[in-house]
Amino acid sequence: MKRLLSFLICFIVLVFWSSCRKDFEFSPSTGNLEFQRDTVYLDTVFTNIGSSTYNLKVYNRSDDDIVIPTIQLENGVNSFYRMNVDGTTGLEGAQEGKFFENVELLANDSLFIFIETTIDISTLSTLENQFLYTDKILFDSGSNQQDVDLVTLVKDAVFIYANRDEDTGIIETLTFDVDGDGTPDETTLQGRFLENDELTFTNEKPYVIYGYAGVGNGQTLTMEAGARVHFHANSGIIVTEGGTLNINGDLSTDQDALENEVILEGDRLEPLFSDVPGQWGTIWLFNGSENNSINYASIKNATIAVLAEGNQEAPNDKLTITNSQIYNSSAFGLLGRATSITAENVVINNSGQSSFAGTLGGQYNFTHCTIANYWNSSFRQFPSLLLNDFVVDENNTVFTNTTEAEFTNCIIYGNDNPELLLENEGNDFTFKFTNCLIRFDNDNLEGTGNYDFNNVTFYEGIVRNVNPDFENPFENLMRIGEDSGANGIALPLLPSGFDLLNNPRNATQPDAGAYESVVFED
Repeated sequence: MKRLLSFLICFIVLVFWSSCRKDFEFSPSTGNLEFQRDTVYLDTVFTNIGSSTYNLKVYNRSDDDIVIPTIQLENGVNSFYRMNVDGTTGLEGAQEGKFFENVELLANDSLFIFIETTIDISTLSTLENQFLYTDKILFDSGSNQQDVDLVTLVKDAVFIYANRDEDTGIIETLTFDVDGDGTPDETTLQGRFLENDELTFTNEKPYVIYGYAGVGNGQTLTMEAGARVHFHANSGIIVTEGGTLNINGDLSTDQDALENEVILEGDRLEPLFSDVPGQWGTIWLFNGSENNSINYASIKNATIAVLAEGNQEAPNDKLTITNSQIYNSSAFGLLGRATSITAENVVINNSGQSSFAGTLGGQYNFTHCTIANYWNSSFRQFPSLLLNDFVVDENNTVFTNTTEAEFTNCIIYGNDNPELLLENEGNDFTFKFTNCLIRFDNDNLEGTGNYDFNNVTFYEGIVRNVNPDFENPFENLMRIGEDSGANGIALPLLPSGFDLLNNPRNATQPDAGAYESVVFED
């Protein structure tokens, strides 16, 4: 009996208490919402490619629980934006993600609105290659209405992608002679070979590549000054036997806009992705491709920015790369395998492994290059510059190849020590570093084998372990200052030439690396 009485008393108290609570009695909003920002910029997107998700925080600073009668997009069902309000997508059907009713917001609390967009530029403009698309988020209506602007810059583009079989859904893959036996081989690389009318990339519109764009036998892919090329994840360019890649950029007057350089990067345009490594695959100069050249290009955020392999004995270099920059490669910046590369006025920095690696032998000639590595995103196994002459197969058999490498007036530096690794298993391994600044401070290796820095056969006029005074190497600002250890140490060349920014080099005491030194502004 006592237990029953106690239960009844508790039940009555609970009912009475809950009937007196006013915490969940919501009043209509009165137009006093506060917002994290008054405009949400969804940055830049390509036509028909979805944006990242952006958020807006909405605050109820009052002491009353309120209900917002409506949250909607001003352009309604025709809006290219879509929203999620605190985990809900609103009304079903055409208004899903566009219109929300009776959104409750507790006193002194907040809610999140998540915003995305996918925009078809052809429905907005037929005259321009880019268009500023805007809309508003409307909170409530009438005299209580408040709003937040939405702004997105939409760019038109030329899209290159592999075909998909309508019946099976299988995406086309590349077929070419992989093993050199004269017979085409099927590969797992999604992509297709470029048509003849696609072999010139201009500066009129950006190019967006899904999968690998192949350059076949007898074809030359030319990228004109000012071209912009964007790659989706696991995408790139492959130049197969008999094909050629010519990237023909030019000097830019605005070093921020780089209006005349050819820029190759990922297809995510938001600032958050501007320096994220590994967003796309590689430019692959396959065995048998020929006379490839890169001039005034900026290549960034790849897995391996440029991979050149084979044909080291060809009459012309496999790759000539000049006046170019390679940054933020998750593996290697420039990787050569039994190939031939000539480089001048090239900067490579921030690579997950080596910035330049010449492996399985090859012929390499680098002049006035800055090969640096200030990678700080993870553990780095290899130094800035790696040379070896061998490969080990699955049976632990070692195969060697001839190596000839010359580095003249270069900077080889980074945030690790040493930043130079020379490994050989064969006897045909020749190299020479002339008037270079090198980071190498290792008592166990100095004076032995490949690291006898007093042997003029290998090293001449070098300077070791003196600060290169880079402007900000972690941000890929690789100019050198007036206190650089590279100042005045380079071998004068005839003609004396110009640095990467087209500044004339000192005729008698030039600086090592891709840049002549400057006085940094405070």
